[in-house]
Amino acid sequence: MPDAFTFKPIRELAGLIAGKEVSPVELTQTFLDRLERYGPHYNSLVTLTAERAFQTARQAQAEIAAGRGRGLLHGIPWGAKDLLATGGGIPTTWGAAPFRDQQFDHDATVVVRLEAAGAPLAGKLAMIELAGGMGYIHPDASLTGPPKNPWDTGRWTGGSSSGSGAAVSAGLVPFAIGSETWGSILIPANNCGLAGLRPTYGRVSRYGAMALCWTLDKLGPLCLTADDCGIVLEALSGPDTNDPSTWPEPFAYDPTYNPGRRYRVGVPRGVLDEASDAVRENFEAALENLRDVADVDEMEFPGFPYVEVTSVILMVESASAFEDFLAEGGPLELSGTGWHGRSPYARPAVLATDYIKALRLRGVMAKQVDEVMAGYDAIAAPTAMNTATPIDEEFRSRSMTSAGAGDLMGSIGNGCGLPSTSVPSGFDGDGLPTGIQFMSRAYDENVCLAIAREYQARTEWHRRHPPEPEVRDS
Repeated sequence: MPDAFTFKPIRELAGLIAGKEVSPVELTQTFLDRLERYGPHYNSLVTLTAERAFQTARQAQAEIAAGRGRGLLHGIPWGAKDLLATGGGIPTTWGAAPFRDQQFDHDATVVVRLEAAGAPLAGKLAMIELAGGMGYIHPDASLTGPPKNPWDTGRWTGGSSSGSGAAVSAGLVPFAIGSETWGSILIPANNCGLAGLRPTYGRVSRYGAMALCWTLDKLGPLCLTADDCGIVLEALSGPDTNDPSTWPEPFAYDPTYNPGRRYRVGVPRGVLDEASDAVRENFEAALENLRDVADVDEMEFPGFPYVEVTSVILMVESASAFEDFLAEGGPLELSGTGWHGRSPYARPAVLATDYIKALRLRGVMAKQVDEVMAGYDAIAAPTAMNTATPIDEEFRSRSMTSAGAGDLMGSIGNGCGLPSTSVPSGFDGDGLPTGIQFMSRAYDENVCLAIAREYQARTEWHRRHPPEPEVRDS
């Protein structure tokens, strides 16, 4: 059976701490035990950070006892995608064998901020090697092996924040931090039945995080609920002199946000063309559920090479970020199969003129998209066109990133740096989760979070959790 504190949202855990039903040290011990016991089962854990976690937990316990609480995250353990730098001799592997022993002498800004909020770091979590920066077509592209989906260990959790998705879904940590360049927060949220928030570009500092694509990378939370995502984002956000791309104003989460009218939700024409039957049915049911509080209308973005523009930027910037690694033949040491010698080495061949053209077109794209989105509080779409794919099969042909309507939201959302919240929308006939996402205008996280909360208040999907695995003690 799950532990008494497993699968409880952050507000509930904070209430239990405030009511002295559990201490930060006890809570931290619970999740460290779960990570140690079940993390290897799901291939989701890279490094257990017990000593550091207990240090923060003991401090939190003393401060709370003295009446110096720091907020809802005070004493709540969490997990970090292993592209976030951690000092103190804790490795930061970037999910890749060549960097297995890599260490830094500093912490990433998000690590600093969460520990400043009193949240103990319980572990470094698995990821696709180099966040997928070298290209991959199979879940095996990970130092720890492909993270297994807690709903069905024969399925994948999705990349590249794959270990973060598995750990939260299995109740190994209350929340985790992932990163998204193109789908790497929202897809694990979809596949694992979680809430995931891709913040506005620049909302969260990337200092200390592995760079894949400087103008597309974003850090954000994977949680049990949209409310949890808002709580965590508030702690993460704010300007950082170490990352000049950060927005100068911090994010103030408003859990009571309401526009004072019915929400206006747009649905892109043709967005279900590539969806599986279960995804389509669950999405349509979700829209019907929202009609009590929202006007839902079909809409269309202007014709534009969204995928091509965003893809060129990603290819060129990732090639630049790993220039030395490519020149030294580093990709040949990676774990991923089925691509060696192809994808990474083609990227530096993209013309500089094409990259500059893509950057200029992105400005046009952002303006056109914002003009359309000004008429809506959010654009709704399935988070992915399918449920989780088999863990032993290539996913390219069934991926959300195949050209078409399913990729429209990913290319627009990431190319324009827009926030989106994904929450569970139901299950398919095999018991695998599906998701619905709500994408809002830049810096409108409170809006997309509010609509996601409204949906979760009317459904029970987020209250369903995977069964406890049968794992023998060694």
